[in-house]
Amino acid sequence: MKKFMGLFLSLFLLCLILVGCSKNNVSNVATSDNKSEEIKKFVVGFDAEYPPYGYLSEDGKSYEGFDLDIAKEFCKRAGYEFVPQPIDWDSKDLELNSGNIDCIWNGFTMTGRENNYTWSFPYVDNSIVFIVKNDSDIVSKKDLANKTVITQAGSSALAALTNEDEPENIKLAATFKSLEQCADFNTAFMNLETGLVDAIVVDIGVAKYQLKNNPGKYRELDEKLSLEQYAIGFKLGNESLRDEVEKVITEMWKDGTFMNIANKYTDFSLPDSVCLGNYIK
Repeated sequence: MKKFMGLFLSLFLLCLILVGCSKNNVSNVATSDNKSEEIKKFVVGFDAEYPPYGYLSEDGKSYEGFDLDIAKEFCKRAGYEFVPQPIDWDSKDLELNSGNIDCIWNGFTMTGRENNYTWSFPYVDNSIVFIVKNDSDIVSKKDLANKTVITQAGSSALAALTNEDEPENIKLAATFKSLEQCADFNTAFMNLETGLVDAIVVDIGVAKYQLKNNPGKYRELDEKLSLEQYAIGFKLGNESLRDEVEKVITEMWKDGTFMNIANKYTDFSLPDSVCLGNYIK
């Protein structure tokens, strides 16, 4: 009898546990079907030291920038939770292909990378330029011969100097004393300021930001290295997310929101370099 009662109590407790688990599962399903369910996240991969496109705010509490403002507005309209994710720019492909981020949206040059990603339409015309110290005797590209030049690892500027499809740029780079690479452009400007390097090869938006915020310290050469375009890079084949983003950005362009955001960054590189109107009818 004791054995029977013990077995009965064990079965009774097991039933209670199963009922409890069942209630939890039903609760989870109900929650997932409810309108208050967790909002889908949209994770934007960006270089946190790449103003004016993406950078840490002065108070160090948030990330801001032209591209991040546009991405945030997209999320607001499309019903996503905006998640800005700083990444090591040299590891951007690994971050994207592993699913850690949904896109690369941060002054990302599509020129020369057309077949490596699923791209949005280009939205900014961009140039690659040379920056030197204001008192430097370098005034043209030919003066860079036997000079130490620096750029960011994995950047479009580095690609412009090493791409086999740009023989003139490769020939120019061969005249340098050395072509150095660093983790970010803030480091490059610090190296230029301290005299460790003679010139920086950099995207014009970043260059204008530095020139504005450091008056009298740096100078841009008149001759440009190359002309390029910025677009949003998605994992190759992810056309559905690309199309969703393009649709909302098109709406933002037509109702004036895109240019309202761009105008906040006029002193850096916009709106003169905005080319979106050429692609949206």
